[in-house]
Amino acid sequence: MKSLIISLKAFLFFTIITGIVYPLIVTGIAQLVFPGRANGSLIIKDNRIIGSELVGQQFDSAKYFTSRPSSISYNPLPSGGSNYGLTNSNLQQQVDERRQRFVQFNQLDVGTPIPAEMLFASASGLDPHISKQAALLQVSRIARARNFNEFQKQKLSECLNILTEEAQMLVLGEERVNVLLLNLEVDRIK
Repeated sequence: MKSLIISLKAFLFFTIITGIVYPLIVTGIAQLVFPGRANGSLIIKDNRIIGSELVGQQFDSAKYFTSRPSSISYNPLPSGGSNYGLTNSNLQQQVDERRQRFVQFNQLDVGTPIPAEMLFASASGLDPHISKQAALLQVSRIARARNFNEFQKQKLSECLNILTEEAQMLVLGEERVNVLLLNLEVDRIK
């Protein structure tokens, strides 16, 4: 009985330390050091939350850059991919359809190489970035849809260059751009 009481006391002690005290300390430090990131990197426009820098969104209008495809329709609750293997016929059909849709939507030549992230959904289904190459393929469509003159088209390209992020630690991944942030900048071009 004495061992049981000691075990319960130890269990209660470590539950309080690891389940309450430690999370409160970590949360407090995060709120002090980087509050924006600790609160989800939310983006606020006109006093309302329009999204997060960390979660992808769907953009269907020709006036905006399109995001990477999502197997879960950008719903963060069941985050995940399709889990299709590369030899699965359903995946091959999806890739072919996405290629055709991307080429037609952006009025590209049929032989134009399309970056892989515009053909394959991400593992989480929530990736907020696309490659700079994928964004460049969409610039002409957006300029046409918004009736941009040459100066505005140049500003669009400048926005893309400014918002391009380097590979993480200069070696992980490739240049990428956050689609939501880019689309917000596109709306600012006059």
